Amino acid sequence: MSVKLGVAPIAWSNDDMPELGGDTTLEQCLSEASQAGYIGIESGGKFPKKSSELIPKLKEFNLNLCSGWYGANLRKNSVQEEKNAIQEQLTLFKDCKSPCIVFAEVSGSIQGDPNKKLSTRPQMDNDEWKSFCKKISEMGKYLEDEGMPLAYHHHMGTVIETQKDTERLMENTHESVKLTLDTGHMLFAQGDSKKIINDFCERLKHVHCKDIREKVLEKSLKNDYSFRQAFLEGAFTVPGDGCIDYMPLFNILKQKNYSGWLVVEAEQDPAKANPFEYAKIGYKYLTKNLTASKIDLSIN
Repeated sequence: MSVKLGVAPIAWSNDDMPELGGDTTLEQCLSEASQAGYIGIESGGKFPKKSSELIPKLKEFNLNLCSGWYGANLRKNSVQEEKNAIQEQLTLFKDCKSPCIVFAEVSGSIQGDPNKKLSTRPQMDNDEWKSFCKKISEMGKYLEDEGMPLAYHHHMGTVIETQKDTERLMENTHESVKLTLDTGHMLFAQGDSKKIINDFCERLKHVHCKDIREKVLEKSLKNDYSFRQAFLEGAFTVPGDGCIDYMPLFNILKQKNYSGWLVVEAEQDPAKANPFEYAKIGYKYLTKNLTASKIDLSIN
């Protein structure tokens, strides 16, 4: 098995809060990501939406497109409406040879609302779960047929947040619905990433390596912060700067023969956490532990 290391641009610029890194250029983000050692980057709001512009821009900095976020509204939309909505991103990702689309349901999400506590996140009753899983399955089959796997991302503040939610989704959807495991979001939701990897590795398509500052997490849970307040106070960080031990995770990934991307992703305020410096911390930590786990690291 071999893995590739990528990074998410959210460390440089936050699409949900333009005031965070709003003045940072795309060129600075791409240049620093490449200098830090990464060979891939996920898409972001400042990225060109046409492949004729994005492909040469990524090539300029020796980077590959290693996926990107798609916020779905299947709880409200029909499957056909969602197919229509995803077309621009689907075309772009196919042209750029992205390995997957990081797909998450955002209807009713409170992740961007500073006034809504995490305990008030949306939840589905049994009937809606059945309808939702059916729709997600249809989208999974469609995107698989298009050659662009749907890799579902569990996320704080959304209908699929916890380990239990993630397990229920995987157990009740078609095998074409793959999984993006986010280690930080799973720990924030008090879940066990090792168990998710062990139980669903055949569905695991993408991994977000996000770490947690334990004291901030404890404070966030105790005071029932909003998601925005939690990350602004520093709940998330890069691997090597938090409390998650990645060696056990890597050992399971090796046992399960996972081959794919590991993407460093951490929502932080770039004015407080220099994106370039933290990108280097994450890269150094991951490469050290991958070597110790005897997992091959692809360099192209």
